[in-house]
Amino acid sequence: MPSNGDKLQHGTRVSPGEDVDSLLRALQRTEAELTAARSALERKTQELVHALAAHKEVEAELHQQRDWRDADRRKDEFLATLAHELRNPLAPIRQAALISKAPGATDAQKRWSHDVIDRQVQHMSLLLDDLLDISRVTRGTLALRMQPTDLAAVIESAVETARPTIDAKRHILAVDVPSEAIQFTADPLRVAQVLSNLLTNAAKYTDPEGQIRITGRCEREDVVIRVADSGIGISAAALPRVFNMFSQVHSMTDRSEGGLGIGLALAQGLIELHGGTIEANSAGLGYGSEFTVRLPRRMAAHATKLTSNSPATPPVPLRRRILIADDNRDSAETLAALLRMEGHEVTSVHDGPVALSVFSDIKPEVVLLDIGMPGLTGYEVARKMRQSAAGLAARLIAITGWGQDVDKERAFAAGFDYHLTKPVDPRRLIELLRF
Repeated sequence: MPSNGDKLQHGTRVSPGEDVDSLLRALQRTEAELTAARSALERKTQELVHALAAHKEVEAELHQQRDWRDADRRKDEFLATLAHELRNPLAPIRQAALISKAPGATDAQKRWSHDVIDRQVQHMSLLLDDLLDISRVTRGTLALRMQPTDLAAVIESAVETARPTIDAKRHILAVDVPSEAIQFTADPLRVAQVLSNLLTNAAKYTDPEGQIRITGRCEREDVVIRVADSGIGISAAALPRVFNMFSQVHSMTDRSEGGLGIGLALAQGLIELHGGTIEANSAGLGYGSEFTVRLPRRMAAHATKLTSNSPATPPVPLRRRILIADDNRDSAETLAALLRMEGHEVTSVHDGPVALSVFSDIKPEVVLLDIGMPGLTGYEVARKMRQSAAGLAARLIAITGWGQDVDKERAFAAGFDYHLTKPVDPRRLIELLRF
């Protein structure tokens, strides 16, 4: 008979010691299985972590690719807009030129065609200036010319620039500035540029016979200028994007009368350079817009009066001996004709080596040099001219399509006295001849 401590297992007598050993082995197997399961779980966890990280990397890459595609799309749209905006003025210029030289054209028609050409060239010039300015602002190389500035005068200058666009759509413009003079330190040209941009936009995006208002005030330590209109307005979703580079809100683009979509980005950059702010507000589509410019009302310690009671003495016209060198014959000959009408003695040539030869013969007082000429560049010609006594005495003016700061630095390093970017403002050039 088995004792009470023995058990039968499948017909076999099992002792208590064997039972304990069996339990221990079972526990060991269970522990090993748990360890293996834990290791497998850790591996799976690591795999999931790696998969999640890879997913995030892929997601980030896809997001970056979407950003690149969006940036590429906006770039393509901008280039297409640029081509469109630069091509647009060519049609009226060509047609006005044909009218001007038509045998049957009356004096009135010729004057009208000349006005058309002048306006369209000015429009193209402003587009190119905006491109150069936005490049300088984004690179941080645009320098402000800070000086005592009169609020009413800078608003008047902006209104004068935007007036043709405002009048063309028969808008009613209200200008509201205090009767007392308000002065602050700023770059008046750049502030007027910002305000004329805002006024022009208001005119473009407002239906004919609309309302536009510009106000100027002092609020605590700031000069605050607001431009409001009764135009198409801006949706709440679009407001955060109105100052983005190369962007035009769709509702605006549908009714736009031209522009590169960089005007507001440029305006923001110029105001921020002054230490100020610009913001847009609108109650929504169809409810008009308002742009608010805030500038610190700091005054320079050396501020002087902006006006003088003494009448300005008009400069005495001087007859200069001028040499023009430009491989674009039309550019050289039209500039020569303009200067001859001012009474100057002008010789024009069309490449670098001839420019040097003629310079030695006539010893001009002023030399207007294009930079990209065949034979010798304008830089090389300027350096060679400066090696002679006549060259040291002459005033050298670069006239070129290259207008970045680095181009100006190269021109001055080569010996030029002034650097003018095409298309040259004739008034500025004529001023440089009065010395």
